Amino acid sequence: MKAMFLWWSLAILLLIQIFASALELEMLDYKSEHFTCSKGISNCTVKAGAVVLIPECPVDLEVQPVLCCRQGTACRPCLHIHLDIQPRNHQTASYVNVCYNVPELGMDICKILEFTVIPAALDGQATSKAWLSLLLKDNAVSFNSQVTVYVCSHHSKVVLPSVDEVCSSAAQGVVEECDIPSFSTLIDQESHEVRLQVNKADDSPYPLEMCLQHEDNGVCRTCKESTVPLHSVTPCMCFQVWWNKGDERSHRSISCPFRNHTELLQRNVWENVSVSVVQGQMNSGGAMLSWNLTAPCRVEAEVWPCQKGAGLDMDRCTELVAFRQRLSDDIWRENSRGHWLMPGVFEDVVLGLDLCVMVKGKNSKLGPFCPIDSSWWHWRWSLLVLLSLMLAVLAAICLYFLHGKLKRWAWEWYQKECGRRANRGHIVLLSPPDVDGSVSELVCELGSSLCAQGFSVSVDLWSRAELCSLGPLPWLHSQLQHLDSQGIRAILVLTQAAWERAEDWVRQWDQQGQQGKDIVQGVEKEEGGEEGEGEDNGLLQGLSSPYADVFSAALSCIKAEHKLGCAGERFLLVHFEAHSAKPPSSERGLPELFQGLPMFHLPSQSQGLLAELAMGPIGPEAGIGGHRV
Repeated sequence: MKAMFLWWSLAILLLIQIFASALELEMLDYKSEHFTCSKGISNCTVKAGAVVLIPECPVDLEVQPVLCCRQGTACRPCLHIHLDIQPRNHQTASYVNVCYNVPELGMDICKILEFTVIPAALDGQATSKAWLSLLLKDNAVSFNSQVTVYVCSHHSKVVLPSVDEVCSSAAQGVVEECDIPSFSTLIDQESHEVRLQVNKADDSPYPLEMCLQHEDNGVCRTCKESTVPLHSVTPCMCFQVWWNKGDERSHRSISCPFRNHTELLQRNVWENVSVSVVQGQMNSGGAMLSWNLTAPCRVEAEVWPCQKGAGLDMDRCTELVAFRQRLSDDIWRENSRGHWLMPGVFEDVVLGLDLCVMVKGKNSKLGPFCPIDSSWWHWRWSLLVLLSLMLAVLAAICLYFLHGKLKRWAWEWYQKECGRRANRGHIVLLSPPDVDGSVSELVCELGSSLCAQGFSVSVDLWSRAELCSLGPLPWLHSQLQHLDSQGIRAILVLTQAAWERAEDWVRQWDQQGQQGKDIVQGVEKEEGGEEGEGEDNGLLQGLSSPYADVFSAALSCIKAEHKLGCAGERFLLVHFEAHSAKPPSSERGLPELFQGLPMFHLPSQSQGLLAELAMGPIGPEAGIGGHRV
């Protein structure tokens, strides 16, 4: 019930505010410079004059800005100058020199008001007073102008309202500059919010913009929503609405509809008041208690320090005498959130006391607001930094000792992952005999790519531990036995070093004769691995890595498969196009040992290689996408 009363009271006051704003400037009908006189004065005329210094004359001066209109339209700013005069008994014909100054002109303009006093007409008046009225219209007098009017030693300074102020009143529609949208504020009781409604009759091709500010001199911040929660509405809240005309000057409709509702909305102000308190030390060495009070509007309040109780009295805060301060209007400043901040400090407070700050407004009392224990915060952050450093050092030590294990775990996981995805068979990828970092990197990339395609892949570069423990030949023999069950081929990488190694191997084969036959027989015998390794020493001399031994052993296997007529079904060649395969010194074609094997040039024939591996050997015509050499 109380909330309902609040809403209706606020709605009625809003309507009163809307109608009251229509009386800001009086509108007078105007045709020419208008000079009128009171009863007892006749022959009133006005003409241009010059500046004449008259030290004293019996007049009272009053100046008021008005709107001069023609039949209620085309209104322009004017000055209504009213003079109360006291004519002397013997005075009949007389005049008054009225001058005014506009800073934009940089000069004074004067008018001579001539008139004739009729003593008989004034004798019946009790005060023997008369008046003169001049309606002054000048192009130099415009909105937001500052005009100084003086008669004799009397002067009056007037500031005409701005276009935005005039257009926010009932003058909208009769002043040419007032091409602005009109709006009203309505309370939505169901959603508990204030809604801004723009008059639908105000049609414009330009987009509508609006902003919200607190206090007259606050920054107006653009708002996209046309609603404001009721609990956020404050007496100092103002709205500006305008048509966004781009480069043209866009006059704004300004309204502060809640300014006269201080009693109703003061609760919202105090519910959003916050105070931060910090203990410190002055340059003189004394203790101080600084505070910052933040509120949506500038408030009238008192602040004072108090000592917080201990034990059962911890909810009490006893005021320190002679420290109470009243908030000053000239220190407030606006923060980034659009709220107003008031800083302050209590100097020479007693050090060591548990001090806080209390705030009291007209009908509200807040607090106590106490400082945060900075030592506790420093201790907590120091502990957090120390724990972080300890964890980082511990992690570095663990990584140092577990590097080898992590590497082995990663490799086993990779092998398992390849095995999990391997539903397309097993492949052995053999690197060339030369130690070339760029070629080795391409070999590893090819192996990873085949593994990603679902193949189970063994690469001699990835099996260094097994090569060192088993030896090159037993490792190769075990892989070839695996190929027998899978039916997928081994891949040799052809480089210049591999080309030269194959030619040397064939040359040695032809020279050694029966020894070569024994080597082939040793390769063909599944149980003769150690004997074959011993007999192959002559063909493997001069090699610089275990991968070269594996490559030479593969050549022996290819020779044996040639004799059986199935070398092209078990072995194939790949050539990386970034590296030349044929040595500059070689004048012949592909080594005899490699002839008849499918060869693929990578990366241009990558799809052909994948198709060949996926389909498997299909006889003499195998080699889709590549070519036999």
